[in-house]
Amino acid sequence: MPFPIHRMRRLRASEPIRRLVRETRLSPAQFILPLFICPGKGVRREISAMPGHAQMSVDEAVRECAEAQSLGIGGVILFGLPETKDDTASGAYAEDGIVQRALRAIKRETPQLLVMTDVCNCEYTSHGHCGKIAAGDVDGHVDNDETLKWLAATSVSHARAGADIVAPSDMMDGRVGAIREALDEASLVETPIMAYSAKYASCFYGPFREAAGTASGFGHRKTYQMDPANGHEAIREVTLDASEGADVIMVKPALAYLDVIGALRQAFDLPLAAYHVSGEYSMVMAAAANGWIDGDAVAREHLLAIRRAGADFVLTYFARTVAESLR
Repeated sequence: MPFPIHRMRRLRASEPIRRLVRETRLSPAQFILPLFICPGKGVRREISAMPGHAQMSVDEAVRECAEAQSLGIGGVILFGLPETKDDTASGAYAEDGIVQRALRAIKRETPQLLVMTDVCNCEYTSHGHCGKIAAGDVDGHVDNDETLKWLAATSVSHARAGADIVAPSDMMDGRVGAIREALDEASLVETPIMAYSAKYASCFYGPFREAAGTASGFGHRKTYQMDPANGHEAIREVTLDASEGADVIMVKPALAYLDVIGALRQAFDLPLAAYHVSGEYSMVMAAAANGWIDGDAVAREHLLAIRRAGADFVLTYFARTVAESLR
C-alpha cells in the first residue's frame, strides 16, 4: 500500500526500535587483529603511517593477545619481521623463525585465543617479492611452482608451532592445493586454510609495506595479484581455491571491493573473510586527526558496510578500538 498507510520512518522512531530491526550487527568476535612481530624483547616500535599500531617483540605480542582475548576479539593474525632476509625466504619456514617463536609463546599464555598466520614470502625475501626470483631478473617475475614449495614448508612449520589457521596471501597459482597436500602429509589434517583468494594489486597497501618491511626493491606485484578492474575473475580464483581445499576465502582490500564481496557471497557458501587494509585504516585516522570526521563512527560504518556486503568476519586494524566501543 502507498503512503500514508506505509510510513518507513515508524521503524526509525527510537533507538530501541532501530536496534530491534537492525539487519547487520557488529561483534568483536567478527574481528581479526593483525599483529607485526619483530625481534628483541620489550620492543614496541610505533608505525608512523598507522597510528595506534606498532611492530612488537614476542613478549609484547603476548600481552597484546591477552588484551585482545579480554575484549572478545575473534582472533589475531601474525606477520613476521625476521632478523635477516635472503633470496630463499628461509626465515619464513625456519623452525625458530620469528612467527614460530611468537606462536609458541602466545599459545602458551592464551591457548584459547584463535591465532592465524600470514603465509607469504615478501617479509622474508631480500628483494621483497612474494616468491623465488630468477637470478638477474629485474622485472620481479616470480617462479610460481618453485615458490609453492616455500609456502608449503611455511604452512607446515606454522601449524606445528601452534597456528590454528594458515592464510596464504601470495597469490601463486596452485598454492592452496600444495599447502593442503603438505599439511595432510604432515598429519595436520585438521588445520584449516584461509586463502587470500581475491587479493588485488591495490594502492591501499602502502602503510602495510612500512609496517611489515615488504616494499619490493624492483618490479611490481601485478603479475601475480589481481587487476583492480576485474570482478568476474574473482569467481574463477575462488572456484579454483575451493576445488583445492580452501576452508575460508577472502577478499583484499575490502571497501573498494564491496561488489566483489557481495558477488562471492552469492556464489559460494564457504566462510567469507575480508581484509580492511592499512590504507583504508590510515585514511580514516588521518582525516580524524584533522578533525574532518568522527573516526570511531566512520570505523564502525566501514565495518558495517563490509559485513552488510556479505563478509562473515573482517581482518581490521580497528579491531581493538571498535571492540572497546562496542562494550
